[in-house]
Formats: sequence, C-alpha cells, structure tokens
Amino acid sequence: MTSPALPGRRRTPSSAAAFAVCALLLTVGLLLWSKWLPYTAKVDQLSGTRAWSGTSVLSGAGIEAGSGPSLAAGWEFTKVYALAVWKALVAGLLIAAAVQTLVPRRWLTAVLRRRSGPSSALVGGLLSTPSMMCTCCTAPVATALRRSGAPTAGVVAYWLGNPLLNPAVLVFLVLVAPWQWAATRLVVGLLLVVGGSALVARLAGERVPAAAVEEVAGQHEGGPRRFLPVLARMSAYLVPEYLVVVFTVGTFAGWLFPLGESARSWGVLGVLVAVGLGALLVVPTAGEVPLAQGLAAAGFGPAVVGALLIALPAVSLPSAVMVVGALGRRVVGWTLLVVGAGSLLSAAVLPLL
Repeated sequence: MTSPALPGRRRTPSSAAAFAVCALLLTVGLLLWSKWLPYTAKVDQLSGTRAWSGTSVLSGAGIEAGSGPSLAAGWEFTKVYALAVWKALVAGLLIAAAVQTLVPRRWLTAVLRRRSGPSSALVGGLLSTPSMMCTCCTAPVATALRRSGAPTAGVVAYWLGNPLLNPAVLVFLVLVAPWQWAATRLVVGLLLVVGGSALVARLAGERVPAAAVEEVAGQHEGGPRRFLPVLARMSAYLVPEYLVVVFTVGTFAGWLFPLGESARSWGVLGVLVAVGLGALLVVPTAGEVPLAQGLAAAGFGPAVVGALLIALPAVSLPSAVMVVGALGRRVVGWTLLVVGAGSLLSAAVLPLL
C-alpha cells in the first residue's frame, strides 16, 4: 500500500533550490560541529594510543551489572548520557526541522523511493553514513523523513544505518579492538541496513500513521517561516519523552544489563540476554565499544560480544518511543525483531572469524 499524498504549498523552482541549499549548508555545519571534527580528533588520539579512553556510560553513572532499580542511578545515567549526546541531539532536531520545511517533499521521495525495497534501503543507508549519529539522535530525522513521505525501507535504513554503518565507529574498532569486531559489524550491519530494512518494509507495509499525516497536513506552507514553529513543536514532544525514557532506562539499567561476572557461564542464555536487553539499553555513539571490551576482558565469549556489537547501537527503547508516532507500531516492532535476528547472526559469525 503506497503512502498517501502529503499536501504542501507549491514553490517556484528557484525558491525550492534555495531552501534546499540552505538545508544542506545547515546540515553540513551541524555535522561538522557535532560529529566530524570531534571524531577526527578521536581518531588522531586512538591512532597514537591504540587504547580506548574513558569508561562506558554505565560505569560513568556508577551502575553495576545486576544492580536493582535506583532513582539516583537513573538521574546520574541521564546526566552522563545527555552530556555525551547533547550536540548530536541538537543537530538532529535542527536537521529534522530543515528536512520538513526546507527540502521539497517530491525531492525526498524522488531520492528515496526506488523500484524495490532493497534499492530504497541502499539509498537510505548511503545517506546515513555521513550523519554518524546514535540511534536516538537520528530518530528526529527519521521521523521527519517519514512525515515528508519517504518510503519505509529508506527511512528504516537511515535510522539503522546511522549507528551501524558509522564510519568513525568502524575506524575506532579497527584501532582499539580485534579486526574481527570491525569486520563483523560491517558485514552484519550492511545486511541489516539493506536487507533488514527492505524486509521490514515488506512485512509492515507503507501505511503512514494517521497522526503523522494530520501533522503534515497542518503545515500549510514550508520555507523559513515554518522552520522555527516546526522545530519548537518537534522539540516540545520529542525531548521530554526522550529524557523520561532515558531516565527510566537508567533507573533499571542494572536489570537491563545483568551481564556481571556470574553471567560468564550462562552460555546461550547469555547471548539471548545480550540480544534482547542490549536492544533496549541506550548508549551514545561508540558506547558499545567500552562495554564490549569490558565484557571481553571479564572472560565473556565472542558470541556475547558479537551480539552486543549490533544490539547495543542499532536500536534502543528511547529511540523506538521517539519514532513510533511517525513509523507506526508495526514498523518499529518488525525493526526490533529484525535487529534481534541480526544480533544473533553477529553472535554466530564473530566466533568463526
């Protein structure tokens, strides 16, 4: 079932091109500030040390594996996570507002809507690689793309491709971890972003949630005059629910990540726990690296590490909550299941390398 046509005021070709150029320049500037320059510095540092600096977001918040719920832990986790991602979140919200107001919808659909699901997913995955955002910070952009009429396969691929195909994280893994980690992440990530996104689109269909259609229908005109209202509205509902869910995850993080020393003997159960709960826990960009290294140093096998290399960055409970209004429960549900299957594949592949 194809997406319904989404209304919008016609623009002259010259104004449409001017608005699109503004959106492009804004996006490049934001990514340069929030991602490209910091990651270039990080690569330079890791090239010299060959060792990851800093702790995981769980350790930074003082959360131990298997610990009970704690409001204080939830608050500390929220602060640590917010400090790690605030630049990317600001960039994601601004880029999302630009997508909805400055880029003509017909241009977006022309780029992302291809003859087949895998082709749309491939384009979405390619577009995601320069962004290099974590799953939560890319959620506003994925929401904006869907509300602008982009197809399911392309939007899901963009959402998953940001964390899974992040070129900076792949370089980080090459510099500080065994080469098998980067190879597994790249191969399974490509399969998930292209094949998995196309599968999600086939299983879930192309229906746009009614709320998303109504919101776009309420935007009677695009252009710079709509930019600030759209940004304010998007921030007003996305940021509070994002912080509430992150706080909730932090409060129960000990239960959501119970892989302490006693879990080394869990075998297959440990892999299943890593897949299921790893997909709910939220980590910043490259946050899976210190967690995976810590578990490997503690004696966990490569199957658990392989599962976490996919499950931790690909999706999270906060990101799922943020996109469900635009993508719909069917798309989000199938995406979680497909990511789980990809994590199990990663858990099977890494021990073989």
